[in-house]
Amino acid sequence: MEEEIKQLKKFFQTSFAKCNSLADLDGLQQNFLGRKGFLTLLFKNLVNLDVNLRGKYGKGLNQVKKSFADLLTQKKQELESKGRQEQMKSEFYDFTLPSHQDPYGSLHPISLISYELEDIFSAMGFEIMDGPHMESDYYNFEALNFPIDHPARDMQDTFYLDNNLLLRTQTSAIQIRAMEMHKPPLRVVGPGKVFRAERVDASHSPVFHQIEGIMVDRQISVANMIYFLKMVLGKIFKEEVQTRIRPGYFPFVEPGFEMEMKCLICSGKGCSACKNAGWVEILGCGLVHPNVLGKVGVDAKSYSGFAFGVGIDRLAMMRYNIADIRLLHGGDLRLAYQFSIPRGNHK
Repeated sequence: MEEEIKQLKKFFQTSFAKCNSLADLDGLQQNFLGRKGFLTLLFKNLVNLDVNLRGKYGKGLNQVKKSFADLLTQKKQELESKGRQEQMKSEFYDFTLPSHQDPYGSLHPISLISYELEDIFSAMGFEIMDGPHMESDYYNFEALNFPIDHPARDMQDTFYLDNNLLLRTQTSAIQIRAMEMHKPPLRVVGPGKVFRAERVDASHSPVFHQIEGIMVDRQISVANMIYFLKMVLGKIFKEEVQTRIRPGYFPFVEPGFEMEMKCLICSGKGCSACKNAGWVEILGCGLVHPNVLGKVGVDAKSYSGFAFGVGIDRLAMMRYNIADIRLLHGGDLRLAYQFSIPRGNHK
């Protein structure tokens, strides 16, 4: 048994010297330590020895096994290192090239404008409120001075539902809910998605976004409203914008106005976004109608106020020079990638 152990150690040294690959090393491991390997068979033959000799030769075999495992690890590291060096010599890598990474994401342009609007109005003392997409006829029309037989209802191409509700055509319904909850003086804005059965073109969509607000206090005038809205538009576009107002009809305000701004996409020269007029209708506004105040129990003789509604989608088009509203709702990643966070600026 001693002679076999000596020969085994010598054979180990010779066999390891002949291993030139990891495959050779795996074969050597199987020949010695596999189920039918030479060292495994020697361990099994220990049962045939005298009891006094089993411990002595078993200890010797364990020493041989440990030496083999150490040599195996050492040889494996040498072959792996050699393989990496040969691979680097045979393959060329330009380590100066930028690594491939997925682009960083960002918020949608409509979300960017919406959050910025909320920050602006919050800083001006307005409360941000929300409301349901499915509204009752009362909140969407009747409480806003649209009687059941009023022809102005036909202006808003409404989606009516089978459950006696409708998809809200304006976020003005939030103003009614706000005045039911709070007594004047109050300042509230309600951003959100609205729905109208409109034909799709470069500036119209059946689904779009609005932010509508109301301010009710004593001695509110048209002059207060115009100054306020021009200041808000200036904060949004980071510059003084050229605006004009013209009379407009909205049943819930009297008098009513439509405010237009010079198209920032074409600088007033005319394009598809402004229908070649050079001006874009950006919001509707006016002094709150006394009938609306009366519906929520506010004394129209003591209080007055103004209301306004801004199309968030059109603000995004003007702010980011997007000429077609369909791009905002089409899910085209080429648009989204323009608003991804630059590398190194992400948090």
